[in-house]
Amino acid sequence: MTQVLLNTLIILAAFCAMEGVAWLSHKFLMHGLLWKVHQDHHTGSPHTLQNNDSFFLIFAIPSWLFIMFGVMDGCDYKLYIGIGTTLYGIAYFFVHEVVIHQRLKFFTRSKNPYLVALRKAHKAHHKHLGKEDGECFGMLFVPMKYFQQKTNL
Repeated sequence: MTQVLLNTLIILAAFCAMEGVAWLSHKFLMHGLLWKVHQDHHTGSPHTLQNNDSFFLIFAIPSWLFIMFGVMDGCDYKLYIGIGTTLYGIAYFFVHEVVIHQRLKFFTRSKNPYLVALRKAHKAHHKHLGKEDGECFGMLFVPMKYFQQKTNL
């Protein structure tokens, strides 16, 4: 296996693993121990930035450290893990802020079945204003039932 292929596989594996990390941290940290920080995302905030927006540090700092130490160690596997987690962070921002919550006003009328199902799943998550009884904690994986629903957003 060539080094380029191996590095690409590491990036893809890190990206995919981050969906599990996002799900776990959302369910057990954001809807658990750190609910007070995440709560304004469910109940709303009069400010442009929410307390919840600080969670990007939970992912950005380790990504940065993986990249930094990977470069310091001669561009080893840590660099490619950092690239994969950073790419997931970029995808998370785009999907969560642009597609789902539409904080930036483009992709507001997409009929793409995946994007519609993604928005439905996230809407189901937000119907719960408390930290209990949550559902759909992930970001990119959408349960099949949201592809089959015929509700409007």
